[in-house]
Amino acid sequence: MADVTPLLDVRNVSKSYGARVGCRDVSFALYPGEVMGIVGESGSGKSTLLNCRAGHLEPDGGEIIFDTRVDGPQDTVTMSEPERRMLGRTDWAFVHQNPRDGLRMRVSAGANVGERLMAVGARHYGNIRHAAEDWLERVEISAERIDDRPAQFSGGMQQRLQIARNLVSGPRLVFMDEPTGGLDVSVQARLLDLLRNLVRTMGLSAIVVTHDLAVVRLLADRLMVMKDGDVIETGLTDQVLDDPQAAYTQLLVSSVLQV
Repeated sequence: MADVTPLLDVRNVSKSYGARVGCRDVSFALYPGEVMGIVGESGSGKSTLLNCRAGHLEPDGGEIIFDTRVDGPQDTVTMSEPERRMLGRTDWAFVHQNPRDGLRMRVSAGANVGERLMAVGARHYGNIRHAAEDWLERVEISAERIDDRPAQFSGGMQQRLQIARNLVSGPRLVFMDEPTGGLDVSVQARLLDLLRNLVRTMGLSAIVVTHDLAVVRLLADRLMVMKDGDVIETGLTDQVLDDPQAAYTQLLVSSVLQV
């Protein structure tokens, strides 16, 4: 990886809420086609870190360097808001735990998918509708449901629709915040298989925040463990889960094994 420019280079990022530390001096590099998992208990700082990197929160300090298509590596912290919004429509995607946070519930499934294409300049109705039908099929939703509204879908289908809406524009980096949270076990397994297939076939880079170690075992190449805003341990996913070095990671892994 030494000769490859990181897609995302996070340098000493910190964020606090008054006296409470969200994350403290976190650094890591994410390379093209790589998936990074971030785990930890509630309040560990994993979601704060994700939202800082996705441009939803402004960090108190540090740099978040993204390798843009046109201008090369740029610090997204110092970017203008319109520049960040454009990245959010093109090269970045954000999959929320609650799909309703990532969907427009009052418009059709097809409009949800097509809206992202229109945001990057698509105008031909027939082409937009065809792309929406194609992506519905790719996330295992019948194209016949294209005119149905998200409220008519199950929770698992809403999550798959949110994924289609996010990926239709061909992003290079996907942020996922507890993507299987709140779903039944059987629905989780189906969604994870779908996500793994899409990440690999599209060559996506992704950052996955979750408390579920089975999710990162299946999706992530590397793993970061956080506690109280600090990175406790990092390494290859199987290595960290099978041979945890930090006492906190050992407790985290053993608590899952005992369930």
